[in-house]
Parts: sequence; structure tokens; C-alpha cells
Amino acid sequence: MAGRAPIVVPALKRHTATVIVAHGLGDSGAGWLFLAENYRRRSVLEEVAFVFPNAPNIPITLNMGMHMPGWYDIKSLSTLQDREEDEAGILKSRDYFHSLIDAEVAKGIPAHRVVVGGFSQGGAMALFSGTTYKEQLGGIFGLSCYLLLQKRIKDLIPESSPNQKTPIFMGHGDSDQVVAYKYGKMSSDALTEMGYNVDFRTYKGLVHSADEEELDHLEAYLTQQLPALGDKKPEQSL
Repeated sequence: MAGRAPIVVPALKRHTATVIVAHGLGDSGAGWLFLAENYRRRSVLEEVAFVFPNAPNIPITLNMGMHMPGWYDIKSLSTLQDREEDEAGILKSRDYFHSLIDAEVAKGIPAHRVVVGGFSQGGAMALFSGTTYKEQLGGIFGLSCYLLLQKRIKDLIPESSPNQKTPIFMGHGDSDQVVAYKYGKMSSDALTEMGYNVDFRTYKGLVHSADEEELDHLEAYLTQQLPALGDKKPEQSL
């Protein structure tokens, strides 16, 4: 990927887990830095490092071909089932997210201590990259997003389906004016029908954003999925 290097927020204590957070279309990794800063101020998730990748600038068909940070091209806002998707761009970004996970594993962080998530287009990439990863992850979350390549994804999931039982957290505002709430719910239902363990939360009156209640639920999810290990080795958490 041609984007800038990710922003990395180191763990406060011994690094035993990592959360990768992908931003939405037109944003940057810095746009979600507040998440880690909030945790750091309150000494929450002290053993967790945070990685905020930056998407490359690409032409977006929906925006008259303007270049902006994006994980893949968006050609229309038609229904998920019918619209033409940028499969090449999605797969390229999937490979990039898989490489970010691989880099954490190479540092000695087991895959089951890595969570991948994101917002909007970044959330869509997180759902897709997480469910198609080769090892079981610690968690997958997607906020105000949808499932990509729904007609193809089953062919792209490893045969052993290592993340089928990985808890997936999804949150969506019922007043979302950018990614319609129904698309988030339909995506959650599709994952559930495929055997995935999805906790889908609805936020009344929330537009295309994240509010305090949703972020509290996300924090609880991350705390549950990545408990502090203290002096134990990461492998002992299984």
C-alpha cells in the first residue's frame, strides 16, 4: 500500500496485545487516535499497543474521481447485493491488513492477542480482513459498516474457518445517513448465517459517527477480549 506509515501508540506496560484500528473514507489514522489517548489517560488496556494505519490516496468514483484516502474505490451507493465492488482494491487492502497482523505476530504477539477493527470503510475492511485471516484472532469489530464481497467471501475464508468463533462486535446508528442502518444489520445477519459469533448493537438517533455509549461498549469488548496478563506469557492466556 502507498499510504503513510501507521501511527503506533505503544503499550503502557509490557506489550502483550495489539489493536489495529482502520479509519473511514477520506480520514486518516490520526482521526481515531483519540481512542488510544482516552485509554491512556485512564490507564485502560495498559498492555495493549494501538496501530492506526493510513489508507493511500486513490480516486473515488462516487466522488467524481477525486483522490482521497481510501481502502478501495466506491462506485455507487446502491444496495450491497447489487452494486459493483472494487474487488481488486479490497483484496489489496486485505493483504495489507493481514501484513499488519503478521508484523505483530513476528514481534511475539500471538494472533489470538490481536484485534482488528475500524469505522465505516475501515470497519468493512476489518470485518473482511478478520474473517479471512489464516489464524484465530483476539477479536474483530466494525462500526457503522458493512460486509464486503458477500457473494465471494465464503471462497476467501480459510478452509478451517479459524475465526468463526471469534467474537465480532458491530455497532450502528439507526439514523446513519451515509451507511444505512439496514446494511449494517443485513451484514450482521449474513455473518451470523455463516456461523459467526456477532454481537450487533443498535444506537438510537446516532448518525454516521460513534457516540459515548458505543465507545463504552467497544471498550468493554476490548477489555474482555484482551485481558491483562501480568507476568504470564501470552501463550498461557488460551
